[in-house]
Amino acid sequence: GMRGENAVPDKKLEIKRFFTVRWKLVIYDILLYVFSALVLVVMYREYQALSWKDILINSSLACVCIIFSRFMGNIYRQVWRYGGVECYIRLLLSDAFGGMLYLCLSHILIYVVDFTRLTFARSVALVLLNTVMAVGIRLVYRYCYKCANNYSLRGKILHALLRVFAPDVELHQLDETNKIKVAIIGAGSSGVSLAEELLNNNNTSYVPKCFVDQSDVKFGRDIYGIPVFSAEQASVELFKKYEIQEVIIALPNTGPDNKKHLYNRYRAMGCKVKLYDYPTMQSMGGKRKLREFNIEDLLFREPIEISDAKTKNYYKDKVVLITGGGGSIGSELCRQLAKMNPRQIIVLDVYENGVYDVQQDLKFHYGKDFDIRVEIASITNKNAMARVFETYHPDIVINAAAHKHVPLMEHNCVEAVENNVFGTKTVLDLCLEYNVKRFMMVSTDKAVNPTNVMGATKRMCEMLALSYAANTDVKCSCTRFGNVLGSAGSVIPLFKKQIEAGGPITITDKRIIRYFMTIPEASQLVLQSGALARDGELFVLDMGQQVKILELAENMIELSGAKNIEIVETGLRPGEKLYEELLIKSETLTKTENELIFVEKDEPLSLEEVNAKLDILRDACETGSDDTVREALRKAVPTFKRPEEVNKEALKETMQ
Repeated sequence: GMRGENAVPDKKLEIKRFFTVRWKLVIYDILLYVFSALVLVVMYREYQALSWKDILINSSLACVCIIFSRFMGNIYRQVWRYGGVECYIRLLLSDAFGGMLYLCLSHILIYVVDFTRLTFARSVALVLLNTVMAVGIRLVYRYCYKCANNYSLRGKILHALLRVFAPDVELHQLDETNKIKVAIIGAGSSGVSLAEELLNNNNTSYVPKCFVDQSDVKFGRDIYGIPVFSAEQASVELFKKYEIQEVIIALPNTGPDNKKHLYNRYRAMGCKVKLYDYPTMQSMGGKRKLREFNIEDLLFREPIEISDAKTKNYYKDKVVLITGGGGSIGSELCRQLAKMNPRQIIVLDVYENGVYDVQQDLKFHYGKDFDIRVEIASITNKNAMARVFETYHPDIVINAAAHKHVPLMEHNCVEAVENNVFGTKTVLDLCLEYNVKRFMMVSTDKAVNPTNVMGATKRMCEMLALSYAANTDVKCSCTRFGNVLGSAGSVIPLFKKQIEAGGPITITDKRIIRYFMTIPEASQLVLQSGALARDGELFVLDMGQQVKILELAENMIELSGAKNIEIVETGLRPGEKLYEELLIKSETLTKTENELIFVEKDEPLSLEEVNAKLDILRDACETGSDDTVREALRKAVPTFKRPEEVNKEALKETMQ
């Protein structure tokens, strides 16, 4: 029924479309054809004497054939202002068809009307000259449209020409005086498409004045009238000559080292530097865009893309429960998992705003039928958690719920132990009760010889999980990684705020060193280590380069372009280490099939030993005293050291 109802409007639409033709262009084309016919049929008579009747019949027939074939080829419905190669190819094919049609019809017409046909050579010449002129007028029109937008003499002449061709076309004249003049680094496809966009878009605040390219092939040539120079030629003098104010790096595949080198080089020349590429922190598909340099661009090694078929298959069609699913890592785990076609994702968190965002994000990207459920509950609430397990019967549980802020947990020891340790125990017990196939725990490098309460609780969780792995049917694994760039409460957002406020930047100690990784990387590696796990592994992620926090602060100040921002030392906070211990240095590590994931040898404790430790902690928590709990943690976690000792040792090692 629907088709019948729509058929009439469709017919009308087709008729309407047929008449939305640039009739002005048809008239121009006929005038050009008349000129071609005058030259080749009327004036050029050396080899063939033609009467006026012959001239009229031949010329009219050729004209009808050519214009008819152009109509059939939709030539007059194209927008030539933006005409690409395919528009011109279509014009050539239409004219070739028109020429053949003319030759055939003239052979037939001779039996009806008595006239002299044009010779074959002259017919071809007529059609070709007409085609060349048709292509020519369109190219001139495009050139005028593209280059009549500046105030030079050439621009004014082209502007006048365009007014003849297309008086109704709106022309915004490009006034370069108010535009930022830029040099584009990289004359490859990205750089060229950026230049084209800037030239064609009158609302942009940039005007490209030159390209700088590495390839020898392009030196000394022009692209869209913009000169191309080599990296050696790109000097302060050259930039002065072209009045360059900003530099845009359009090298999407270049590594971070080269980016850093280019950034430093052009900053030193007094230019502002921008990037034309995908955002660094993308977790969903990104578009190319012009953006400021991020600190991640300078800090950083290549972001690692880790999605192998084995990992994808592992999570395919599984019901996965993520606790702490609204946090920085939890929410990214949800996003990465969503790409792997799980049957269902259950996002559990005590903080509803975080999980609400994840739910909206995934529904937007994967459609409303994507099976994501949200549960608001605390992992410490056994009854609420039991209801969740009863409802969904998950195959895999990823425990990313934890209190993680080191200084805050120093003052909230009771809460840290109740949430991190006993919350994890609750989840583990339910995994046991509901026959969950796999429990994965998100841990931290702060659990290695912890010097703070947060690290000690995480170490206790590891001992707990590995003990369950060894002594029960639940398959458990833990994954440790270091600081995550851009996660809530990480140092970069803090420094950004401090710079925006005009300083000072506060650093607890100028010697502090940390390891960094992006949120998507950490999440992908957690998921992959989960898929690699057999049972009872303690996975450790290679966090790449060490970063001096002082250098990070200096880079960020330089990036912001802010002047006179001080860096102030405030002294180490309670429980803070100078050097986070490298996860990857011990002899006890074994490699896995992913070169960034290692397995740490860790002897599991018996359930009796673990339960004894838990009893100590439970009794301490009941006192409600943070100091009592801290001392109980020292008993339960033998590696829990005082930060003063560890920092003294670290300094001794660096002195040697």
